Amino acid sequence: MYIFANMKYLLGLALIFLQISFSFSQASSNSASIQTALKVKALQEKKADYHKRTNGESDGYRVKIHFSADKTKAEEVKTKFDNKHADIPTYIDYQQPNFVIIVGDFKTKLEAYELLKKIKEEYPYAFIVKSKVRPIKFN
Repeated sequence: MYIFANMKYLLGLALIFLQISFSFSQASSNSASIQTALKVKALQEKKADYHKRTNGESDGYRVKIHFSADKTKAEEVKTKFDNKHADIPTYIDYQQPNFVIIVGDFKTKLEAYELLKKIKEEYPYAFIVKSKVRPIKFN
């Protein structure tokens, strides 16, 4: 009988120990998920702040198709390109003393090179330039 009493006592202690350890593990997992949520929120705020400061632009590549001191000619080239390639963004910029037409928003040089190959016959002096690019908007 003495052995059964000790076994009941040991079994009771084991159950109490399991309950305590389970509650501690549950509390630590809740704490970990709260810490993860706080870290994610901090990263989201950091990213939003970065996009405000950079106007959403990042490093990338564009293709320069024209540059000259004649603004009218530059606008004509831009209009001609826009009409033929409406799906590719076109920008006119003034880089003293020239008006420059650059096209596309590419994250990699390889993407810019694909466009360059496509338009090289029409714009033989076109070349790839590093630039700040705007993010691609998906519909």
